[in-house]
Amino acid sequence: MITYQQWNEKALPSFSEESETKGGLETLEWAYKEYGKKLVYACSFGIEGIVLIDLISKVKPDAEIVFLDTGYHFKETYEVIDEVKKKYPALQIRLQQPDLTIEEQTAQFGKDLWKKNPNQCCDLRKIAPLSKALDPSAAWISGLRREQSETRRHTNFLNEDHKFKKIKVCPLIHWTWKDVWRYVTKHDLVYNRLHDQGYPSIGCETCTKPAYSLEDMRAGRWSGSGKTECGLHVN
Repeated sequence: MITYQQWNEKALPSFSEESETKGGLETLEWAYKEYGKKLVYACSFGIEGIVLIDLISKVKPDAEIVFLDTGYHFKETYEVIDEVKKKYPALQIRLQQPDLTIEEQTAQFGKDLWKKNPNQCCDLRKIAPLSKALDPSAAWISGLRREQSETRRHTNFLNEDHKFKKIKVCPLIHWTWKDVWRYVTKHDLVYNRLHDQGYPSIGCETCTKPAYSLEDMRAGRWSGSGKTECGLHVN
């Protein structure tokens, strides 16, 4: 098994981007064979997540999927989670919550921490919960695409994740925005309706605005704050 600790000791597999899923399905097949129950998908249930869930269901119908339930998400996000549960009943979907409720966080750090110190808010409500969720795993799956932003342009199928000390598997790195929607339409998949209202990237309701530029599809996240990532994908 290729682990974070043995990253430089074993040869990494290669996957062709010339396949129908641009290496996505092949990467997932390898990953579940390599890691089995030691592999978890951390899903935000955005449009890339919907594609990955459908691909994963073809490889491992009872795969474990974790959603970081910050308490600040749009109601439309919870609605699509319910729809996904109905469509893929065998999937093990778990909502991972922070140690602190929003009320407890407010009492300890003050009101609207997401506005005053968004990095600390993300640490408490996303990074710490994901770290706990990944603890028993050797690898995790992410829906990162190179096209999404400048900070993601060098993502590979398999990545050494220094933050969580895991292997990060990214099957959709070569997919374009059009590829994603083409797949969703072709397979008639359920998706978050906020995508139809100008939200290419969907996070917490407090920190997400519509973004109509495809040059940076994450421009609506933490708009005006100078922040571009929640920290999950920053080594």
